[in-house]
Amino acid sequence: MRKGPELPDQPADQDRLLEPRFMHPAIFIPANVSIGVLYALHDWIYMRQWDGYHNSASLALAEWGMQFLLWGTICWLMWCFMRSAIERANLKQILTLFVPFSLFLSVIEEIVWVFLFPHIPMKHPQWSFLERLGFNLEGDVTQSLPIFWCSFFLFRGVGYYQKFREKESAAAQLEVQLVNAQMAALRMQLNPHFLFNTMNSISSLMRFDIDAADTMLEQLSSLLRITLERGDIQLISLRDEIDFIEVYLAMQGRRYAGRVNQSVSVEPDLHDALVPAMLLQPIVENAFAHGLSRVEANGILSLDVRRDGNEMRIRVRNSGVGLKPVQAVRTDGHGVGLSNVKSRLRLHYGEGWSLTLSEVESKQVEAVVLLPLQFAQHQQELVAQFGV
Repeated sequence: MRKGPELPDQPADQDRLLEPRFMHPAIFIPANVSIGVLYALHDWIYMRQWDGYHNSASLALAEWGMQFLLWGTICWLMWCFMRSAIERANLKQILTLFVPFSLFLSVIEEIVWVFLFPHIPMKHPQWSFLERLGFNLEGDVTQSLPIFWCSFFLFRGVGYYQKFREKESAAAQLEVQLVNAQMAALRMQLNPHFLFNTMNSISSLMRFDIDAADTMLEQLSSLLRITLERGDIQLISLRDEIDFIEVYLAMQGRRYAGRVNQSVSVEPDLHDALVPAMLLQPIVENAFAHGLSRVEANGILSLDVRRDGNEMRIRVRNSGVGLKPVQAVRTDGHGVGLSNVKSRLRLHYGEGWSLTLSEVESKQVEAVVLLPLQFAQHQQELVAQFGV
């Protein structure tokens, strides 16, 4: 009499990075032996119910424990050296190679077991080794084969699952790479757009205020240096983004020469929150291009950043000509900025964001950006979050 299937589980070729801990021999083989102990106790209790048959508990434990120790070792060796062959085997190979191999292993296991227990069967102590082997094979091979085939198909299933997870992981990595490529493309689109518009402003100032144009050139060089230092970083601290936008506002203040009153207000505990790089500049530029550029005096531009539960709310309000006239007018390329911001927000946060434009008062437009509130655990945690 023999046992049921043992514990083999989970996947992988030797070159795979993640090896299941429970397949370590110090865990896997003792686990098999422990199952043998349970079978031994069951067998011992069952046999004591028969009159005239009294088997010692220690002998039952030795028999079953050794049986499962042998099969546990065999299955672990199959796991170590035959996983690839088991996973790749087709029907022909299973029938012509693994069926004979299962019979061979069952016989080998039985030979070792009979050698270790020469007194079994106890009613025939005079039997030779071959007689005892034949006796045990007749009763045990049909129970040993299921152990082999349960292990075989378990290893195949684990292999398929591992390949599925590897494909999932590869697909996720490709998605991240695609997101990063799209981010880079959008940044490449935004930076020349920003540079082109700023150079136009400087060119306009050159005709009537050379000092202001010179100052703007210095400020532009500072902004370009900041942009180059950031490199491909997609998420930056709100503090860095505010520093960037304040230089940009100083440039616009020089350009509009006192026609616009500017204010920036940020909730103190939000300075370390993460935001997409160059999030605010296109929104502020849009406010100047579509509203404040049409104001002769007393224009208003306010930037306000506040916590809203688990989100960050950014408000940019500007005076000008209102919302409907802005929507009706097409200016040279100014739509690139907001559409670019929306595309990048979608890549960063999926559907967890919003950007709305509304006319809050007569001739006052407010842009509101709502983002998930995130903080970097360390300074290098500055990557695109959506799709990771």
